[in-house]
Amino acid sequence: QVQLVESGGGLVQAGESLRLSCAASGSISSIAAMGWYRQAPGKQRELVATFTSAGSEKYADSVKGRFTISRDNPKNTVYLQMNSLKPEDTAVYYCNVILYPFRNYWGKGTLVTISS
Repeated sequence: QVQLVESGGGLVQAGESLRLSCAASGSISSIAAMGWYRQAPGKQRELVATFTSAGSEKYADSVKGRFTISRDNPKNTVYLQMNSLKPEDTAVYYCNVILYPFRNYWGKGTLVTISS
C-alpha cells in the first residue's frame, strides 16, 4: 500500500502565500505522475499542478504564474508553492500519485482557505 500525507494548509489573507507538502510512503514503485488537485464545495475536483511521466510540469490555467510545483525525489515528496493567493483558491487540496501500472492514490486532503 501507498500512503499520501498532505500538510501545509491553513487560513491566510488574499495575496499571501502557502506551501503544501505531500509525502508518499509505503510500497513506492515507479511514479508515473505526482501532483495536486483541489475541490471546492459543490464543484468537481480539478487539476492544479502535476508532474507528468516525462517530468514536465502541468498547471491549471487559473494558477499559472502563481503556483509552482516541485519535488524531492529521494524523499518521495512533492510541494506546491502557492503565491498571490485569491479567495477563489479556497478548496481542499489533494495530493495525487499514479504508480505504474495504473495505480492511483489520493491523500486525505488539506484545507486551504483564503480570506478577502
